[in-house]
Amino acid sequence: MKIFVITGTSKGIGKYLAESYLANEGNIVIGCSRGETTIWDERYHHYSLDVSDEQSITKMSKDVFRKFKKIDVLINNAGIASMNHSLMTPGATAQKLINTNYMGTFLMCREFAKLMSINKHGRIVNFSTVAVPLNLEGELAYAASKSAVETLTRVFSKELGANGITCNCIGPTPIDTDLIRNVGEDKIEKLLELQAIKKKAEFKDVKNVIDFFISDHSNMVTGQTIYLGGVF
Repeated sequence: MKIFVITGTSKGIGKYLAESYLANEGNIVIGCSRGETTIWDERYHHYSLDVSDEQSITKMSKDVFRKFKKIDVLINNAGIASMNHSLMTPGATAQKLINTNYMGTFLMCREFAKLMSINKHGRIVNFSTVAVPLNLEGELAYAASKSAVETLTRVFSKELGANGITCNCIGPTPIDTDLIRNVGEDKIEKLLELQAIKKKAEFKDVKNVIDFFISDHSNMVTGQTIYLGGVF
């Protein structure tokens, strides 16, 4: 039996991952989102909160440990995007991206790594984006917040390695979710042309990489970022 903590489980990739890991009858999934749960399974436990709220995350982690005594896998899926030219990006928008994408990931890693350290074992998977290596125009604030997540992943991997915890990162290419709903199809096509595999990814492609990172056989894989689609 594995106990998963997954952020952003109300829809999209997060909901898909939660339901997929619940399909294994031995697993328990603890999810969170700003809204209420849309997953109905007795082995699913939901917290309604903002991942950038330090007090809420600390309270959640303590409650999870009290109930379950361990955490095996943390998947930091929750994230937001904003596509604007740098000169037209409000400071409040940039700050919101940093708060959710970076601070949310930092707080979840910090608190749940403490629980993993007690049992000297754990897997952490964070979410980046191909917008980082591609240096996409119009996505500076978004890409910068995710670049910070990649740095966080590498540093955490060094700090947590002695405690039997790995920390890795996945960088998806465009996937049909709310994250790209307002992005023009022409811009998506231009992005896909920069990839070795010139098509959008699917939810199952994300899970495939996560399954590799969290495998019991991946003890020596840490501090890595894998981008879908082939970007260089």
